[in-house]
Amino acid sequence: MSVSQQIAKHFRELHFGGNWTYSYLKEHLADVTFEESVTKVYDLNTIAALVFHINYFVVSVIGVLQGGPLEGHDKYSFDHPPIRSEQDWKNMLDKLYQDAETFAVLVEQLPDDTLWTILSEEKYGSFYRNLHGIIEHSHYHLGQIVVIKKIIRQNLSSAPVQ
Repeated sequence: MSVSQQIAKHFRELHFGGNWTYSYLKEHLADVTFEESVTKVYDLNTIAALVFHINYFVVSVIGVLQGGPLEGHDKYSFDHPPIRSEQDWKNMLDKLYQDAETFAVLVEQLPDDTLWTILSEEKYGSFYRNLHGIIEHSHYHLGQIVVIKKIIRQNLSSAPVQ
């Protein structure tokens, strides 16, 4: 298995299971309702905002993997469309999983020597650094999602969390 294929496998496992941590997005998001996804806990981001944020950078790099420029800006990475229904939430999750598979397929196809070349601009570093950065970033926010979900569910019978 090539290095690119290993990275793609690791990325898929983060989304769909089988990773070293036994914790993955699809598992933890499967039972989150749309109301929970937009529930504000303290001054933390909502689960929906975190899901969008995770996928925002994946989509940005998909563009580069397809031969385009890097088109993503941190300032827009939490600007998700409104989630007003279960269908809106389902659509966001469907997009997350579809984009994850697209990303993984494109990474699998990368020649290993491309991993050591610059992604877009020198300041971003190599493809290797960015692909692993996306995985690390997603695991970090997955941890936040898990904690926020627990807080929301522990507070269901008490006063609203603000």
